Amino acid sequence: MSSRIEEENFSPASDTFPIFSSQMELGDSSIANTSASPTLAHFLKQVGDVRKEATGDGNETPVHQVLDLSDPSIESRPSPFVLTFSNLTYSVKVRRKMSLPSLISRRRMSEPEVGDSFFTLTKTLLNDISGEARDGEILAVLGASGSGKSTLIDALANRIAKGSFQGTVTLNGETLESRLLKVISAYVMQDDLLFPMLTVEETLMFAAEFRLPRTLSKSKKKLRVQALIDQLGLRNAAKTIIGDEGHRGVSGGERRRVSIGIDIIHDPILLFLDEPTSGLDSTSAYMVVKVLQRIAQSGSIVIMSVHQPSYRILGLLDRLLFLSRGQTVYSGSPMNLPQYFADFGHPIPDSENRTEFALDLIRELEGSPGGTRSLVEFNKSWQNMKKHNVASNSEASDRHGLSMKEAISASISRGKLVSGATNNGASPSSMVPRFANSLWIEMVVLAKRSMMNSRRMPELLGIRLGAVMVTGFILATMFWHLDKSPKGVQERLGFFAFAMSTTYYTCADALPVFLQERYIFMRETAYNAYRRSSYVLSHSFVSIPSLIFLALAFSGTTFWAVGLDGGLSGFLLYFLIIFASFWAGNSFVTFVSGVVPHVMLGYTIVVAILAYFLLFSGFFINRDRIPSYWIWFHYISLVKYPYEAVLQNEFSNPTRCFVKGVQIFDNTPLGSVPNALKLKLLSSMSNTLGMELTSSTCFTTGADILQQQGITDLSKWNCLWVTVAWGFLFRILFYFALLLGSKNKRR
Repeated sequence: MSSRIEEENFSPASDTFPIFSSQMELGDSSIANTSASPTLAHFLKQVGDVRKEATGDGNETPVHQVLDLSDPSIESRPSPFVLTFSNLTYSVKVRRKMSLPSLISRRRMSEPEVGDSFFTLTKTLLNDISGEARDGEILAVLGASGSGKSTLIDALANRIAKGSFQGTVTLNGETLESRLLKVISAYVMQDDLLFPMLTVEETLMFAAEFRLPRTLSKSKKKLRVQALIDQLGLRNAAKTIIGDEGHRGVSGGERRRVSIGIDIIHDPILLFLDEPTSGLDSTSAYMVVKVLQRIAQSGSIVIMSVHQPSYRILGLLDRLLFLSRGQTVYSGSPMNLPQYFADFGHPIPDSENRTEFALDLIRELEGSPGGTRSLVEFNKSWQNMKKHNVASNSEASDRHGLSMKEAISASISRGKLVSGATNNGASPSSMVPRFANSLWIEMVVLAKRSMMNSRRMPELLGIRLGAVMVTGFILATMFWHLDKSPKGVQERLGFFAFAMSTTYYTCADALPVFLQERYIFMRETAYNAYRRSSYVLSHSFVSIPSLIFLALAFSGTTFWAVGLDGGLSGFLLYFLIIFASFWAGNSFVTFVSGVVPHVMLGYTIVVAILAYFLLFSGFFINRDRIPSYWIWFHYISLVKYPYEAVLQNEFSNPTRCFVKGVQIFDNTPLGSVPNALKLKLLSSMSNTLGMELTSSTCFTTGADILQQQGITDLSKWNCLWVTVAWGFLFRILFYFALLLGSKNKRR
């Protein structure tokens, strides 16, 4: 059913894309009258702000001018953007296999290779790769698995950390700064990282909110999204959720086109894609590449890796770069493949797919004793001969080439870079803003997306609420209406210790929340969709309402059922302490999720550390009895401060007595004797001590209990503020964990 819908929505045989209905026209007669097939510029023109060049006002969005691809003059114009990469080399160190035969053979080796050691081996993933890509064209990187396709895409997209990476990547002859590259480029990962409960339209709309400037009105952003939906052939799936294993959603081809759409919403100059056709059927794969062709024709440089393109997809590609074990074995046009392999001595039969024949031959050579060395050397000589033949033409084109600043200015004038770029600026980096929106707008959009996604999965909050209510019900019925006896005091201490530790343990369910969003966050922040600080702040604010709801449910279930003291004011403080515990626990678990990338490992760490916090909280052993070399752990225990706060809330009433008269003998061997004998013993003690001791005499007040427990340092309000401060501290640590650990680069 989904494949039929896709075919109706996007016909591979046609070179045109569906466009807006007449109700959505903005009154632009030039679009209505044109006979050429609509390009991306047509759609952009409908949503752009009209700016007259004579005004020179760079604060408004440039006019999106229509680029007629049928105009023959386009072929003769120099390419505004040329991405050149030269001598790219990248190597990593891997562990040697430690086996007895390998150790013996290694001892017999005379000299190890450069960079190798006894335990490590240097593996070269890219070896002197050079080439270029031009706007309006698709450069496809081909090769078998492990040939270095994805590594090359990562190198061009600046996703490899400096160190063992060498070579230069330039745009129009100028080195690309990392800050500028993030703004003018986009990277589509091999995996479709999307929120499953958002629809296609909502997903693209949130991408528009992040990447398009605030100067663009919301109505124009919506029009831009609608235009992109039509451009991507997703009209019939616009209201369908993305889906996952448990929720049926869009098809694989539609999902891939949505992934591309969220990265081209801001109209990037450079578009990198890691195997965008992987896992798709031939029709869906063709549709995806057809979309990429349209993006390239709108003035972008498209560089993609592809495993084995079909004959139809090959007709859409402009340049090919074949890799074999990190080395170039062919670089050029698909039309030159037959001549290239004919000169190499392996002509391509007319009945065979050219790329399939080339890949089969490369695999065959890789299995031979000499490997692909002969093909690599032949490619170098063939490339040198080709450069020699066209040397004069290339020199002429270089003289007419544009600088990077001039090319970006020309693109802005044509409507490119609608994410806030202006023609004002001394350097290319100053022409484009680092982020499209302010911190507060990013926070609002992130919070809105998170709440929308959570609202469509109410079972998550329901499970958390159910766990808290069940725990509260068990504690309420177990510690039902505790009395004021010495046993009641001990039971109160046990209740508070268990209740405070339970609030932290129930926060462990927050661990997979960020882990599920981790790679979406890395993809979005890698190219400056929003700030990391915006994510941390919005993540914190969004969690507060649910924590208030859970704290109210737990405190309301247990406070009056257990018989705690304080009345309404005592309940309000008890509720605030429970909420602060939930806040600190949720922040702690969130910080762990930012450091540990695996769910099971994260759960193990959280459970272990919370157990240590409970051990050193002061319940099992008083602070005065903790060894000096462990006392530091007592003060960093998250359970200590809310535990002491609720104890002070319960036992701070000076008029409340917990050991009165004969109760002094409870918890002693004399506790089982008759009350009459206890009264006689009390009378004897009274005569001996010279003071009156009766059955109504109070021996232990709440202050005495607090003194016995060693709770004398901080007041209950100070304990509350310290607990809240722990939550803020872990949120700050979470931010630094994201700042340092989510660079989204190979090391």
